[in-house]
Amino acid sequence: MTEFWESSFIEKQTMWGFEPSDSSILTKDFFLEQKVKDILIPGFGYGRNAKVFIDNGIDVTGIEISKTAIELARDNGLTMPIFHGSVTDMPFDDKLYDGIFSYALIHLLNKREREKFIHSCYNQLKPNGYMIFTAISKEAPMYGKGKQLGKDYFEIMDGVKMFFYDSDSIKQEFGQYGLIEISEIVEPHKDNETKPPFTFTIVKCQKK
Repeated sequence: MTEFWESSFIEKQTMWGFEPSDSSILTKDFFLEQKVKDILIPGFGYGRNAKVFIDNGIDVTGIEISKTAIELARDNGLTMPIFHGSVTDMPFDDKLYDGIFSYALIHLLNKREREKFIHSCYNQLKPNGYMIFTAISKEAPMYGKGKQLGKDYFEIMDGVKMFFYDSDSIKQEFGQYGLIEISEIVEPHKDNETKPPFTFTIVKCQKK
């Protein structure tokens, strides 16, 4: 199962609301500082994290596995290019981007898929371009819950498998891809503040 948090909401529709994540707001600020003009968002979902970039003059291209999510994005006025397919099948074009932003997706992939995803994103960056991932942290309350499938890898509920990152695993997986910064962020559920927040690690890389 991939792209769960932004894509498997067919029965729940816009399960995350339309407010952008705090991670996307921080990334937008960083991209503006670095004069990033166009970005790729793998795991586009229904576009809740895209509008904050568009509204600030950054061109966006998406990749999304769910046709329903793409239809919802279109219904809400998002007209940018969106490739229909899984991030595991990247690349979908031969364009190079100033930046790549992936929110709450990479930890839903298995080891082989994560390795290919990181490599594919890096290959679609322009020289000196940036890629930023938010990944679930071992500090998250659901760490260790459910069925253990491997080291730091759990099926936390039926069909939902997560790999929980720490600094060591981030350095191992991203170290050869221009890793420049690791930080943590607690993301609230902006549509329902009674739900517990997620603890994410923000991974920032630059293509040298």
